[in-house]
Amino acid sequence: MAASLEPTALLASLSKAALLPSPVIPSTFKPSVNLSVSFNEKPVAAGNLFRVSEVKDAPSVSFTPESHHPATTTYTLLLIDPDAPTPDDPKFAYWRHWVVSRIAPGATAAEGTTLTQYLAPGPKDDSRPHRYLFLLYRETEGAKELSKEDVGGEEFVERRSFGAREWVGKWGLELVGVNWMLGAGDGWNGGKDEL
Repeated sequence: MAASLEPTALLASLSKAALLPSPVIPSTFKPSVNLSVSFNEKPVAAGNLFRVSEVKDAPSVSFTPESHHPATTTYTLLLIDPDAPTPDDPKFAYWRHWVVSRIAPGATAAEGTTLTQYLAPGPKDDSRPHRYLFLLYRETEGAKELSKEDVGGEEFVERRSFGAREWVGKWGLELVGVNWMLGAGDGWNGGKDEL
């Protein structure tokens, strides 16, 4: 499992990146699980940078069980991009990269039910790095019946402008864990001041 970040460090990184508060992360958010994400053993750690070639395949995702919820509780994972197509013109936010539901405590995302197939982040080389959010939600009873049709199509253009906040609200999902990374094209060679 990837190394965990202290909740205060995670929240500080989200705030610094203008992700807390945001339409999908309320100002009152406090993580109740440690959401571990890694691509080929390289952990996602609150805003570290990944190149397109590093994220071709779906990451490993696991999380610590919540202590005050039954073992039958299940979770939904979203991977979304608030910076599509570019951070300077995010007209297609939120881009829906991956949705997995019915993940049991102690299980990995690979063991859940895929509602949107993983589509690797692909920022262009001339774009500043994008912020990518991994959001884990506790499901309600109704969410356990979610299907692919409840999320939207798999086609490239059907993934853009996903109403993440509205969708989460419709199904009564409660945010319990967050992690995030920066993504850049393999040819991007900007400096830290361009992040």
